[in-house]
Amino acid sequence: MSEQVVLGIDIGGTNTVYGLITRDGNVLYHESIPTNGSLPVADLLNRLDSKVKEALSSFPEIEKIIGVGIGAPNGNHFTGMIQDPPNLSWGNVDVIALFGENFDCKVDLTNDANAAALGEKHFGIAKDMEDFVVITLGTGLGSGIFCEGRLLYGHDGFAGEMGHICIEVDGRLCNCGNKGCLEAYASAGGIKKTIKNLLLEYPDSEFLKSLDGDKVDGLLLDSEFDIGNEIAKEIYAFTGTKLGQGLAQVATLFSPEAFIFYGGFSNAGHRILDPAKQSMDRHLINTHADDIKLLRSGLPQGQAGILGAASLIWSSLEL
Repeated sequence: MSEQVVLGIDIGGTNTVYGLITRDGNVLYHESIPTNGSLPVADLLNRLDSKVKEALSSFPEIEKIIGVGIGAPNGNHFTGMIQDPPNLSWGNVDVIALFGENFDCKVDLTNDANAAALGEKHFGIAKDMEDFVVITLGTGLGSGIFCEGRLLYGHDGFAGEMGHICIEVDGRLCNCGNKGCLEAYASAGGIKKTIKNLLLEYPDSEFLKSLDGDKVDGLLLDSEFDIGNEIAKEIYAFTGTKLGQGLAQVATLFSPEAFIFYGGFSNAGHRILDPAKQSMDRHLINTHADDIKLLRSGLPQGQAGILGAASLIWSSLEL
């Protein structure tokens, strides 16, 4: 029996996940490749094309790819452009035209965090929620906001950039060029900055030196936290507290039922979410306190983004 699928693509600052997805959200195949964001976007497109063709050869039952859904940093649903993404050196890229020409099918685009939010709404723990926020904790901090059952885009397609709300006036320099953004504190990049600051305070710490590399070892940080390492606890307490400040600002405006966390550092779980919850409640007005849940995504790691990206195509075909 022949089957139609959508190619879902989740472009991240470090890695890009892609998958072949059926109408009912069954992920037939998914894989991850380095984004290599310092190279032109054509490099990623060519590698994806090769990988997808290789994957399709293992699924003779697939009739064809009927569409490509893409979630990407600064992906604009209205224009089809990825517009100067902060952690990728691509400038402005018309990905609808590029991917459409390459795959010869319908292509749709949204912000990577919006794609994760769509994945949670269609296939995850937010199926029965009308008001919620999905936060991606990765290289940066992204967010997708559902308000009264609809994904919030704003007038220009860029609503919901929670990572760039200010939580500290004249604070840390963010990749966007502003100072004091939430992303500069609560993300992999933010944790790297926290580690460098702590090294000034604890210059002889072998633990901090082991973390001070190109990529923070989240598993090491978690394991040290679990055995009572005070510096590990300080890192997560500081990061969670800053995250909670940002959550409180968004909660005050939108009053969501839940914040749902997805991405690499969400795997820290209670280590970061407990101080975040305490900080959020402390900064909320009384009518909001204790009502808003902080949840981890129930979708398999790496799949919320591609499921949401694919739902862009499937939902458009149902209209």
